[in-house]
Amino acid sequence: MANIASSSTNGASTSMTREERKVIFASSLGTVFEWYDFYLYGALASIISARFFSGLPTQGAKDVFTLLGFAAGFFVRPFGALVFGRLGDLVGRKYTFLVTIVIMGLSTAVIGFLPSYDSVGVLSPILLISLRLLQGLALGGEYGGAATYVAEHAPHGKRGSYTAWIQITATGGLFLSLLVILACRMSLPKADFEAWGWRIPFLVSLLLLAVSLWIRLQLDESPLFKKMKAEGKTSSSPILESFGNLYNLKFVLLALFGVVAGQAVVWYCGQFYAQIFLKNTLKIDPNTADTLAAVALLFATPFFVVFGSLSDRIGRKKVILAGLALAILTYFPIFRGITHFGNPALEAAMAASPATVTADPAECTWQLNVAGTSKFTSSCDVAKAALVGKSVPYSAVDGGAGSVAQIKIGDTVIDSYDAKAPDAKEKKAAFDAAVADAVKAAGYPAKADDAAINKPALTFLLWVLVIYVTLVYGPIAAMLVEMFPSRIRYTSMSLPYHIGNGWFGGFLPAISLAIVVTTGQMYAGLWYPIIVAAITFVIGLLFVRETKDTEISHDK
Repeated sequence: MANIASSSTNGASTSMTREERKVIFASSLGTVFEWYDFYLYGALASIISARFFSGLPTQGAKDVFTLLGFAAGFFVRPFGALVFGRLGDLVGRKYTFLVTIVIMGLSTAVIGFLPSYDSVGVLSPILLISLRLLQGLALGGEYGGAATYVAEHAPHGKRGSYTAWIQITATGGLFLSLLVILACRMSLPKADFEAWGWRIPFLVSLLLLAVSLWIRLQLDESPLFKKMKAEGKTSSSPILESFGNLYNLKFVLLALFGVVAGQAVVWYCGQFYAQIFLKNTLKIDPNTADTLAAVALLFATPFFVVFGSLSDRIGRKKVILAGLALAILTYFPIFRGITHFGNPALEAAMAASPATVTADPAECTWQLNVAGTSKFTSSCDVAKAALVGKSVPYSAVDGGAGSVAQIKIGDTVIDSYDAKAPDAKEKKAAFDAAVADAVKAAGYPAKADDAAINKPALTFLLWVLVIYVTLVYGPIAAMLVEMFPSRIRYTSMSLPYHIGNGWFGGFLPAISLAIVVTTGQMYAGLWYPIIVAAITFVIGLLFVRETKDTEISHDK
């Protein structure tokens, strides 16, 4: 780990130079565009589900597989961190993240040209997921390069505030993607947008790629890297030094489990799962949901720099742990408030006519369809899928061995059926009609009433969720940079960052949705981010030391 300076704050009082502003602007803007590319998929998940996964048997399977396609990009991010982190420590920070942005921009643009499932069948989702994998590899190399590059230009005592601009880029990219999508939705009839207009935001990536390349080609290499290279002190084997050295590996593991994993689930819960909850669970119109989210992001984004700067004064660890603690303690009441203000009719129906599924627990399966080919055919699975598809939460009741599942909504009882039985088609029609009638009679709305939404209150709650994101994310780039020596910094910080965000965070929507589908409880998916955040809080509190006074220009 880099040496700890006594309590020096050299450079802390100096104003930002023109060159430093150029470095921050160029690095941040290019990274905004990369996040824009990466998050278009998530923002357009409902349309992608219909266009690329229409061959799957149920809407629940389509939604889960679409989210797993989203997560595929996150799965390979650690591998991108290894490939490009090594290049960054061997060749240089600047040229490595030039390569990553080209891969990202071209992969995103090609998605805009892909044929749908109806046109080419299973080849369509295969091509889509292949491009998502390329995006994940590129992003795996981008963040570590940009964060390291900015930090190595920053004066001691201001790394938190300088690197916080890199932290803004993830939210900035999401914000930009929402704005572009919203502009396209408003400019086109709904049918046209869903048929072909959704491709436009992906094609815009070509323009953003050109701008990014032009800006980044004007940058010089990091001064610390140039100094190391001139002195012959660069690492000849960054991966081996980073993960084969037990001393450094200890800090890699602490970075992952004591800092990044919790940050990741707070980030993806606040900025992605919240959107899925609004659109899929509460059935709020996508335009309304995107608009409210964009407003919340706009007003919360400055706090990345606020908390990054605060971490320069009071420490990174205190700020990050505060964000984790708030998320752990308040997620459940916040999401209940989102339901209350976003779809009061659903809340009223849940209270007046609660739903139950009575079934043999042995025939109820865990409905996480990783391969997209599993069929959930038992009477229990059929009953659960029918309710979740209509956003009706339910409680599970043990019906005893061998029993056929039953749905009860208010006073109405409906027998389910085995989807593999010879008369399944006839039973399905009657079952679907009975469920639809019971759901309607119980007052469960098919979609949220836009006039009944308390938009100021809902926007405030979304803003609070993003404030938690700024607390945990604003200081994290500086902290990760400070945990590792210069010669292996790009590699060492990139891997835990992308395992944490790519796996713990990236799989959050799919895991949380599967928990909701299986349990029937609309808030049960929150247990995943809460438990992960709690583990990180404890490890961070007990074992991770403060890094704000680290002098990163000196290595042991």
